[in-house]
Amino acid sequence: MTPLPVFVLLSLVCFCKSDDRLTPAKPLNAGDKLVSSGGVFALGFFTPANSTADSYIGIWYNKIPERTYVWVANRDNPIKNGSSGKLVVSSNSDLVLSDSQGHTLWTTTNNFTSATTGTAAILLDPGNLVIRLPNGTGIWQSFHYPTDTALPDMVLPLSTNDGILRRLVAWRGPDDPASSDYSMGGDSSSDLQVVIWNGTRPYWRRSAWDGSLVSALYQSITGFIVTETIVDRGGELYMTFTVSEGSPSMRMMLDYKGTFKFLVWNSNSSSWEAFIEHPSPICERYAYCGPFGYCDATETVPKCNCLSGFEPDGVNFSKGCRRKEDLKCGKDNNFSTLRGMKTPDKFLYVKNRSFDQCTEECSRNCSCSAYAYANLKNERAYANLKNGSGDADQSRCLIWLGGLVDTGKFHDGGGENLYLRLASSTVDKESNVLKIILPIVAGLLILASICLVWICKSRGKRRIKEIKNKHTRQHLQNSKLNELENESIDLPYICFEDIVTAIDNFSDYKMLGKGGFGKVYKGLLEGGDATRNSVLDWLTRFKVIKGIARGLLYLHQDSRLTIIHRDLKASNILLDAEMNPKISDFWYGKDI
Repeated sequence: MTPLPVFVLLSLVCFCKSDDRLTPAKPLNAGDKLVSSGGVFALGFFTPANSTADSYIGIWYNKIPERTYVWVANRDNPIKNGSSGKLVVSSNSDLVLSDSQGHTLWTTTNNFTSATTGTAAILLDPGNLVIRLPNGTGIWQSFHYPTDTALPDMVLPLSTNDGILRRLVAWRGPDDPASSDYSMGGDSSSDLQVVIWNGTRPYWRRSAWDGSLVSALYQSITGFIVTETIVDRGGELYMTFTVSEGSPSMRMMLDYKGTFKFLVWNSNSSSWEAFIEHPSPICERYAYCGPFGYCDATETVPKCNCLSGFEPDGVNFSKGCRRKEDLKCGKDNNFSTLRGMKTPDKFLYVKNRSFDQCTEECSRNCSCSAYAYANLKNERAYANLKNGSGDADQSRCLIWLGGLVDTGKFHDGGGENLYLRLASSTVDKESNVLKIILPIVAGLLILASICLVWICKSRGKRRIKEIKNKHTRQHLQNSKLNELENESIDLPYICFEDIVTAIDNFSDYKMLGKGGFGKVYKGLLEGGDATRNSVLDWLTRFKVIKGIARGLLYLHQDSRLTIIHRDLKASNILLDAEMNPKISDFWYGKDI
């Protein structure tokens, strides 16, 4: 066989190797794709399932059989009319997507005015497409321009110094990558919360950040851990999440229905499974329960309830709840502590306040209906000090003026204290009710405990009495049996000296065996058991044999717990006064 030339082998190797980068000299054409070095993600041209004309360039999971896109470049400007596309690294270090007619459909903007030799666009294993200069400096990355999906280690800004907030924007449909009305990101009016919008209207809102920098989410079935982190970079807040080593593929996305999901790939079912969804249940939707109403997730079926001191304002919660007693401006008001609450929306953020000062801030304002307080601890204060800003404020005082909308109660013990302003008489009534109810409940519990103890003792005494009666009956029965045996069988009295003589002073050659209760010897009493030989005639022996067989059948087949004796022998068969056999010595038995 003629060997192939070396240059042919080298060309084959280059042809088969997956490439993870584009350069000015090597564009990406229709039918081509980039594959990250570990084979995790791929980038290329695709056409959605129900579209025959439009095509896009995007990134998807390379090793997952269900095609799942995590980023689309030209989502709002597809390649149309069957035209082919081309993705190139331009001379000024930008990525440029154009169709076969030369129309530019999408491009990055790096603001480089001069050509840079050696620039490359590289697809990394985390799913990030980056543009790097020859010295390794990254000048653009797809993680900074997400579409509908966030991947581990991608950062989502909650607040930025330049005021430009980048959001996740859902697909218009399951097979339409175009931008829909649903978007998710940091609230532009506050850097403390994440909101899903339907157009310009809030659709779902996460409670205000309470200063916790790390919260871990566990999935017990597969054992992976998701760690969600708030990062402070010089006053700019970012949200990111990481997964434990060895975890399956995971992503966070906003679907076309406006539902925010954490998804994990289940290799057994070959499908994506959601382990966190919002809004869920339906009363989690923004302001669903109306002013002063809240979504109570502690109920078996989550539903709307009124805050303490309020009652429904109508037949349903479309109008929310109203106060049972109006507030009066002045000091004739108290605060009721509501625990485990989702803080409402439309708050006033007051900085640099202690807890008492935050309370006073609300107390002296007649329009203040509630307040909440938390410590913005650790990293944020340290970052400010390190940057030399001198702003070491770690407090977060939130004050609500007017109605409270979009609040809830968590079922898992999360949330924080919400201090709700009520008329003093309302608080007093609730306190009085508690003062009445709590002693009654405590008294009922004590009474129930006493009754339970009495019942247990009575049952115990009755049980003891039954056992004593049973033992008495058994004793009488045994006495009668002994009387019958004494009448029919003349049992001789045997003293210890006769036993010693019969077994030759416990001689070893007289020993038949030994078990858990001691040794067994064979002995011959003076005068012989010859007078009893007539008792064991052949008919009686046949009766004994049949009884043993019935006993074994019961143990092996009919017993609720099947038992194998494993040590059946003549010495383990006992005979009663009527010569009925009793199988004994289950010491070596085994249930199966």
